[in-house]
Amino acid sequence: MTDTPEGAPRPAETFAEAEDALLSRWPETRLEPSLDRIRAFTELLGDPQHGYRSIHLTGTNGKTSTARMIDSLLRAFELRTGRFTSPHVEKMSERISIDGEPLDDEGFVRAFNDVAPYTHLVDAAEPFPLSFFETIVGMAYAAFADAPVDVAVVEVGMGGSWDATNVIDADVAVVTPIAIDHANYLGTTSAAIALEKAGIIKPGATAVLAQQSDEVVEVLLRRAAEVGATVVREGTDFGVIDRVPAVGGQAVSLRGLRGQYDELFLPLYGAHQAQNAAAALAAVEALIGGDDALSDEVVREAFAATTSPGRLEVVRRSPTIVLDAAHNPAGAEATAAALEDSFRFDPLIGVFGVMGDKDAEGLLAAFEPLLAHVVITQNSTARAMPADQLAATAVEVFGEDRVTVFPRLADAIDQAAALAEADTGDALSSGAVLVTGSVVTVGEARLLLGGRK
Repeated sequence: MTDTPEGAPRPAETFAEAEDALLSRWPETRLEPSLDRIRAFTELLGDPQHGYRSIHLTGTNGKTSTARMIDSLLRAFELRTGRFTSPHVEKMSERISIDGEPLDDEGFVRAFNDVAPYTHLVDAAEPFPLSFFETIVGMAYAAFADAPVDVAVVEVGMGGSWDATNVIDADVAVVTPIAIDHANYLGTTSAAIALEKAGIIKPGATAVLAQQSDEVVEVLLRRAAEVGATVVREGTDFGVIDRVPAVGGQAVSLRGLRGQYDELFLPLYGAHQAQNAAAALAAVEALIGGDDALSDEVVREAFAATTSPGRLEVVRRSPTIVLDAAHNPAGAEATAAALEDSFRFDPLIGVFGVMGDKDAEGLLAAFEPLLAHVVITQNSTARAMPADQLAATAVEVFGEDRVTVFPRLADAIDQAAALAEADTGDALSSGAVLVTGSVVTVGEARLLLGGRK
């Protein structure tokens, strides 16, 4: 990195100051599709993203969980890792992790101050200023180089081709299941969305493809052929052999690219998480290379240590409260299937708070067969769908007698807990609360219910 430019802004002294400075920039929802700004930024930083190997992930659902499993596997093989994921659940610093741990406040401030002097140079030279997301991507890439890490595990923010993370040329590109989300930015068909996401597949890389619809597979295979990437596909080259729900998660048997790994304990719920585990395993095998299977003991250890906050996470008992960040119909359907598969709750009460640009009706419809009642609320952000607007949709899906409205999240959770504790007369089941609809809603609920673990 070069010397600090003259006229640079005053360094941040606290986490709050760094956070405020980042949030003063263009928000993540304001997009201008170009890599010019982030390229100019990382060039000023010395192109830190080229200083380590990398695995890049895109898709509609499952990216964060898969990234966390990849991270756990790589660390189990004694590789130092950097992980970038978004959005955060509770705290902005969660987005940048070194060796599996988010940056602490001091580390986050240091990462911000390392790059902040160069932000105004890009702002002055480009037609549009650096966004919040572009700035924090630059922070992550620089922090990984400073650590230094052996491998970066990088999740796109949205899409692929024009996502700020895509200045990295990853050794392995992972594409989790693609469905329709962010339609106003990425397109209204799965094929159009796949075309944007396929942009992370780079020349000479290995593309690890989760199960996809035929039209999505066609787009991804075409991109791989154009750039000369190697393709491995779930169901053909790797996949889930067997899975059985277990206390605290599930037991899974996986077929990797070079071996079979039986009866691994995965402390996450649902068939979709078993599939994410298979993709994570294939990605790590592809990166490490060689002809032999990975150490069974090390793989077993890595999966058993995996966590994914806010993804079917049980945060309280009596009554049980489960948090899940499903925010589109495909994600909601996977969560609903996992609830049926792994739990026996009666009654199950939903607490819903969604963002204004989401398919609220599709989300509600996916959970309707499982929920005895739904309590409608909203999170604290300006992007939240107003509770009364969401409630009108909920009444259409659930009927008026199964919908209650409490705009304040804490009140909504209290009301849902009271409903869940009603005597069902069934000694083998108990009531529970599911808080869902948005990562932000889940993050705020997690703080209300005890904060970070």
